[in-house]
Amino acid sequence: MRQPGSRRGHRQRGLRRAGAARAGAEGAAAHTRPYRGSDGGPHLTRVADRLDVLVLVDNATDSLSTTPRNVVPEWPGLVAAGRLPVLSGEAICRAHHGLSLLITAHVGDERHTLLFDAGPEGATLVRNAAILGVDFGAVEVIVLSHGHWDHGGGLVAAVEAVAGRRPGAPVPCLVHPGMFVQRAIKRPDGVLIVQEPVPEPERLTGVGASVQSTRNAQVVGGDVFYVSGEVPRVTRYETGLPGHVKRSADGRTWEPDPLIMDERFVSVQVKGRGQFVFSACSHAGIVNVLTHARQTFPSVPLYGTMGGLHLSGSTEPIIPDTVADLKRFGLGFLAPGHCTGWRALSVLAREFGDELAPSAVGKRYLIG
Repeated sequence: MRQPGSRRGHRQRGLRRAGAARAGAEGAAAHTRPYRGSDGGPHLTRVADRLDVLVLVDNATDSLSTTPRNVVPEWPGLVAAGRLPVLSGEAICRAHHGLSLLITAHVGDERHTLLFDAGPEGATLVRNAAILGVDFGAVEVIVLSHGHWDHGGGLVAAVEAVAGRRPGAPVPCLVHPGMFVQRAIKRPDGVLIVQEPVPEPERLTGVGASVQSTRNAQVVGGDVFYVSGEVPRVTRYETGLPGHVKRSADGRTWEPDPLIMDERFVSVQVKGRGQFVFSACSHAGIVNVLTHARQTFPSVPLYGTMGGLHLSGSTEPIIPDTVADLKRFGLGFLAPGHCTGWRALSVLAREFGDELAPSAVGKRYLIG
């Protein structure tokens, strides 16, 4: 394969700033706009001074492992906030198969908050958020990474939670038109594991969302967050999810859907660090994701990535190639979680050492 980032892509041109939207309940138009431009520039989104990332939902729970200084595990964080008077099962977050990240970017005296995915079901999201003291009223925009149940199952509850704190203000909810189809995994023995579809746009609108459906990139949250369009596939080995299928247009049969083209990533430029990329499941392949991120912002170094790498089960054979190519990016920080898988985590830990801090529910990551 080519060295990551060596393939020339369409470079993105400078943005016309529409003014920074301060945190709060302003109209949907103030929070999102199309990403325009075709050739490079030094700063194509506003640069954040720092990021504060809170893991609301993840497959793992881990308050015992040591962490870098910029990572606060759940229990110590709750103690410091005065939210854990007694350690008990009811007082701490619950892990669940899925992902939801609350990402807050600090730009001067401004704060802009984006909710990236909502986990598999509303009860877990709302419960964990309450334990962690989350103020849903600060959320300016919700981004659904792709149309899988473990990322969109809690979406209705998320919209309701945000709308409940911002009466009368629609909640921008960014989606891809290809998300709203039923999907399944076809096992080697032919058995189908059918997935619950993500909530339809009409249902989201009914609970207070302003649904924005596009295949194109967007800039949101005070021009701080870049939400990608579809990710080009350039490596020879990142060929999608084997056995993944979707309902045909007539609703009677299933058709192959290994590429899952509706998945997007979120990227933020952090002062003194570079570009930090959030990739929920990396069905495009994390090397393809980071290659596209670097091509989009060619003058901004890649600093780190967080989210699911989907190097488990049928995709375990590509772990060696993936890790080898990740090393080429010169990343300073990795926080893999969700669907990454323990085999991949063990290899990543060996190769990246202290630059690795696996994700777990309730953890807080301070970037910058």
